[in-house]
Amino acid sequence: MELTKAVLDCMQTLRRQLRDEQAVDIRLSQPDAILSMLNACAESRQGATRELGERLSELTGVRLKAPVLSEEELIRKYTQYAGPLRG
Repeated sequence: MELTKAVLDCMQTLRRQLRDEQAVDIRLSQPDAILSMLNACAESRQGATRELGERLSELTGVRLKAPVLSEEELIRKYTQYAGPLRG
């Protein structure tokens, strides 16, 4: 994978945000820096950080695997009240 200026700029911005938001220190020279950043973005509660993670994913072509949910999590997810039913 080629590290272009756009990729490096995105990674630097993400690195600063993740350090401020989650106290995560990811060095750009780490071999797994992109995956570490994407994982931290996926866990973020801030929309701007998640959007930057999506942008990094688009620029690099690296995708995270969807998390495997336990049976309890699946039940909670699909039985959660979502508002009035429209009929």
